[in-house]
Amino acid sequence: MKYCFGVDIGGTTVKMGLFEETGTILDKWEITTDTSEEGKAILPNVAASIEMKIEEHKLIKDDIIGIGAGVPAPVTAEGVVNGSANLGWTYKEVKKELEELTGLKSYIGNDANVAALGEMWKGGGEGEKNMIMVTLGTGVGGGIIIDGKILVGSNGAGGEIGHLCVNYEETDQCGCGNRGCLEQYASATGIVRLARQKLGQEMRPTILNKQDVTAKDVFDAVKAGDEVAKEIATVFGRYLGYGLANLAVVADPAVFVIGGGVSKAGEVLIPYIREPYMERAFFANKNVRFVLAKLGNDAGICGAAKLVLDNE
Repeated sequence: MKYCFGVDIGGTTVKMGLFEETGTILDKWEITTDTSEEGKAILPNVAASIEMKIEEHKLIKDDIIGIGAGVPAPVTAEGVVNGSANLGWTYKEVKKELEELTGLKSYIGNDANVAALGEMWKGGGEGEKNMIMVTLGTGVGGGIIIDGKILVGSNGAGGEIGHLCVNYEETDQCGCGNRGCLEQYASATGIVRLARQKLGQEMRPTILNKQDVTAKDVFDAVKAGDEVAKEIATVFGRYLGYGLANLAVVADPAVFVIGGGVSKAGEVLIPYIREPYMERAFFANKNVRFVLAKLGNDAGICGAAKLVLDNE
């Protein structure tokens, strides 16, 4: 039996998993991400933790195919990161350093892309080779899978769908410096922004707290039948649905997988996204499924392991 490791490097924790080559997870654990001193200890800590697990499971390195890792930044085909604010990195040859630290082949990808690969392999997109994953969290991330392969792009920035421009009239700036990005309307913070704008001029009764509202509050209120919340969800869904219709005409996915913290609202989200999508989608892109992500926090480690297995 051969084995591999899947690593999901986040700004707070590093999640890791030991996998059999069949895809079975044998062990999963996490360590704290040490971002001090420009994150110089992150990869050594990952390597040390992997060495401990090799000893714990009484494995020999000849039986280990390699290590896959997802990082919160664009990653070049050579496994280089040219800056990650979450990790404190300015320039990091991740693949090279991890291979030198462990003596094992390493494969590196952007975390959202890698999570999409995981969902294609074992989650909401299982059985499909063409899919787009949309991660609705603090921001909007994504991963585009075409013919079973991650769309990386020439700068490692393929799948940065949160910065698709969906409103050319927007005057407020996105965190990226641009205006009118999808992230400004469809992320958890974007939904709060829409809610505050709506509640600031709303005279009708609503169960939403005008002073302290969250994305979860909005969709809980939708489930309770609150009309104001439904209108906020409609605006959110329109921007996201129209944005995905634009993406579909390029990538032609069989399925959109919706993940991230906002997706915990559940199936109530899907109609708000699907209906505007169907309004604007090219006729050949209308035969597409919308599903919720299934792997949760395991998507990253599963996709990272798949990176290794796909390269063997």
